[in-house]
Amino acid sequence: MHARRIHPRTAVAGLGACAALSLFAPLLSPTAAVASEAPAELYRGHVQVDRGQAADPEQFTGQVFDDVNENSKLDGDERGIPGVAVSNGVDVVQTDGAGRYSLPVRENMTVSVTQPAGWQVPVDEDKVAQFSYNHLPEGSGDLKYGGIEPTGPTPKAVNFPMIESQASAESEQNCPIASDTQTYDRTEVGYARDGAVGDLADRDDYGACGVLLLGDNVGDDLSLNDELRDIYSQMNGPVRVAPGNHDQDYDAVDDSHALDTFRDQFGPAHFSYDVGKTHFVVLDSIEYEGRANQKKYKEKITEEQLTWLENDLKNVPKNAHVVIATHAPILTHREVVVDNAEDFYDVIADYPNTVTVGGHTHTQENLVAGERREEWTDAGIDELSHTQIVAGAVSGDWYSGGLNADGLPYAFTSDASEPGVLTLEFDGAARSERYTVRNESDDHQLLLGVNSPQWRDWAQKAQEWQDADKTGPAPEPISERVVTRKDLERGDTCLTSSFLAGTSDARVEVSFDGKRPDQAEHTQPGRGEELAEGWEYTDPYTASQNLRTSGSVGQSSSHLWRAEIPSDLDLGTHTAEVTATDRYGREFTQTVRFTVVEDEAQASSESQKLLRGDGFDLHQEKKVTGDDRRGLDSEEARSS
Repeated sequence: MHARRIHPRTAVAGLGACAALSLFAPLLSPTAAVASEAPAELYRGHVQVDRGQAADPEQFTGQVFDDVNENSKLDGDERGIPGVAVSNGVDVVQTDGAGRYSLPVRENMTVSVTQPAGWQVPVDEDKVAQFSYNHLPEGSGDLKYGGIEPTGPTPKAVNFPMIESQASAESEQNCPIASDTQTYDRTEVGYARDGAVGDLADRDDYGACGVLLLGDNVGDDLSLNDELRDIYSQMNGPVRVAPGNHDQDYDAVDDSHALDTFRDQFGPAHFSYDVGKTHFVVLDSIEYEGRANQKKYKEKITEEQLTWLENDLKNVPKNAHVVIATHAPILTHREVVVDNAEDFYDVIADYPNTVTVGGHTHTQENLVAGERREEWTDAGIDELSHTQIVAGAVSGDWYSGGLNADGLPYAFTSDASEPGVLTLEFDGAARSERYTVRNESDDHQLLLGVNSPQWRDWAQKAQEWQDADKTGPAPEPISERVVTRKDLERGDTCLTSSFLAGTSDARVEVSFDGKRPDQAEHTQPGRGEELAEGWEYTDPYTASQNLRTSGSVGQSSSHLWRAEIPSDLDLGTHTAEVTATDRYGREFTQTVRFTVVEDEAQASSESQKLLRGDGFDLHQEKKVTGDDRRGLDSEEARSS
């Protein structure tokens, strides 16, 4: 049975664990290992459980209290906090004037408290927020990764400590969401630590809100939860964790116990908390189908959770900002993902300022309320009622592809994005968001390439080679920045711009050789059309690297723009300057140089020269053996 290790923490917490991990992956940056100074309001503690005999075994009782001396114990001179929501996973009650609550006992439940704005719950030695108690009298039974030990009868009381926090009351908040860290081994733990997780450790702008891990935190091997905790212990705020399909006990009999190990090590599968003027909700959108189905699941929000969500939202003003985070997104630009999406949207219909955030698909999408797609209509969603963001992935495309100059896999995603972290930004009544690519500044928002007939022909051959398990010689690599005069004259060669912050109402302009800019066309405008899919709707920059190594190519992207390259350009090198403006007025500019040559022979010669200078290893692929490729072979990878 798996027992979680408890790691001692000092002022330089986690260095020992990170040093151990360096055996498996290089430590690239000292700042990735040592977090900035934690905020003063972040305090160590735990939920207080009085194991005495309950006055009524059918009622779960206790107090929410102001832990003034931060000892996690309700002392005689400490006051209860009124008006705080407490839940048994279905029912939601508010504490009385003395901070007391009472809830019906359920045989298998997690009792949790909703942290109000202006307060902060304690964290454990790994910075994981402590706001819940599992009640499972007989325990999980014999699960490979431990599950929940028997908790015994209803305790006399469970008391929830928290302290006052000026920081969590502020209306200005930055709230990072890190989805799909999804490490399958310790090497990939090192990649995460030295990539997007290290970036978060270097930041000091999210202390009150903390970091939300959006599921698929590991890759089926729940013993890696220890290492996951180690690297996220460097965060500069509380860490809250949502479950994904790869965080389940796949030897559980049914869905009711599929997250027992998760609940034991991280907390409830669905919960809420308030920061500033925003109400955050986490839901479990994965329904496990049982042991006999061998890791099979549905993307679905259970009826029990929808009932809880209704009860939870009764305490929230209807005009409030609400963020509902689910591992599997409600929908993407390709399809409706969650089976009972209509039922979910019915529950949140009266909350117009709700935004839903998902992960799971390893794509990065920002779909705006009011958009329409034929695929959504076919699934019963005529129009997107609430903005849906898909948060990208810490692992990118499952740590695939060759290694870059920093020793990290390129891991370009199938929709032309890179590994990174989403941050929701709140300023009173306004919300914005940004996607920060691993080891890059916030200004890194554009990936540019040239999509020509010759490139599309090569891409198709490269895909066929990949589909045939790379049997025979690979098609000769070409550069996506070389185009023949003949291709230009055909009039179907485009400059493509993958705009990571881009929504359907963003604006992208392209200027060739300093001339007057033209407005680029969005390839997935969301006006009721069907999915635009094919090599002509693909970003050649990221797709080329993926097709040469082990990444996947989806042949569509929700954030890709294209502008036709003038057909009369002279032979030689030309420059395209792209200026992209997001829906909040933020402007990003980047240039790319491309070369026009006479024929395919010259294109081949020029391509080899450019590819050697690009720094990509044309033949390098992450060395994996046996089951180590499970991330790329997973169900969501295949559907992506």
